[in-house]
Amino acid sequence: MKQTAVDNMNKIFVTRPSLPPLQEFTEYLQKIWDSKRLTNDGPFHHELEQKLEDFLGIKHISLFCNGMIALQIGLQALKITGEVITTPYSFVATTHAIYWNRCTPVFGDVEPHTFNLNPDKIESLITPSTTAIMPVHIYGNPCDNEKFQNIADKYGLSLFYDGAHSFGVRRNGESILNYGDLSMLSFHATKTFNTFEGGALITSDPKLKRRIDFLKNFGFADEETVVAPGSNGKMNEIQAAIGLAQLKYFKENVEKRHSITCLYRKLLRNIEGISFLDDIPDVEHNYAYFPIFVNEEKYGSSRDELYGKLIKNNIYGRRYFYPLISHFPSYRNLPSACQWLLPEAEKVANEVICLPIYPDLEENIINFIVGLIKK
Repeated sequence: MKQTAVDNMNKIFVTRPSLPPLQEFTEYLQKIWDSKRLTNDGPFHHELEQKLEDFLGIKHISLFCNGMIALQIGLQALKITGEVITTPYSFVATTHAIYWNRCTPVFGDVEPHTFNLNPDKIESLITPSTTAIMPVHIYGNPCDNEKFQNIADKYGLSLFYDGAHSFGVRRNGESILNYGDLSMLSFHATKTFNTFEGGALITSDPKLKRRIDFLKNFGFADEETVVAPGSNGKMNEIQAAIGLAQLKYFKENVEKRHSITCLYRKLLRNIEGISFLDDIPDVEHNYAYFPIFVNEEKYGSSRDELYGKLIKNNIYGRRYFYPLISHFPSYRNLPSACQWLLPEAEKVANEVICLPIYPDLEENIINFIVGLIKK
């Protein structure tokens, strides 16, 4: 199939937000204008919570202005102190939330095939100061929940999943957001489901849901009672409205992402030195990302050389996640940040490029991208 070059006016980025028809969104806006209700647990906020609980198959959800605040409030709600074991291979918000709660992040290595936090490496990191484990479902691929839960139960630890990439993902028919004590979702513009900006916390515990809702609204229990030193993490009505407009298109968009993923796999499968992730059995994926991994020795050039070549041709993939969080100045002096303790994380961070994927990505552009990789 003919390859099509990409000109400077049409740069292809790693993702592009999915949006509903504008007319459908403006119908929600008209209702907001008429009601003058902009925030503070408005009708669209409550409607979106209910619809997400039904759609995702979860018990309780609390909506937030963004995922970072959701992580911070989640740690507060669980009363986490001391040390929190987490992954260095993630977006930096995962570790920043731990830091902002005056806790100490402890980095564990990742699995060699999923790139999720490796549960087999956890017990050696536990100390008397450890209070929680915070794994990440990287690229929406589920962590080994059974192993993590067994460790958490054995040592009396909280288990809080960063599920930023995991909207709609199920294992054996059940949402992976039901794992652990809490799960976080991001609704950022780059995600498979977005509310422009936004996030959520998911729990099966109604008392924890109630505490979270207090904490995200300054700690107010009623007009006269502040039960805790909370923050302001509320989702406003415009964010909730775009979420309601987006929701009915989610499955259609995932089907398009799946088709793009299958095409990438077909075209890349026999390129020496290029590998990628296949579907996990019994998992319903959302195809949030399409990462490839460049073995420099077999491919004949480095990941960064290929990355630069793509950019020169206006293909803006991303090295998710490079550098490791453990390399950043704020965290690189931590004892657990030593490179020799994190060999698998170091390896994947130096090999990864996430290729563009979004529902309306055209087949001729995919062929062009793969053609650049083949050359």
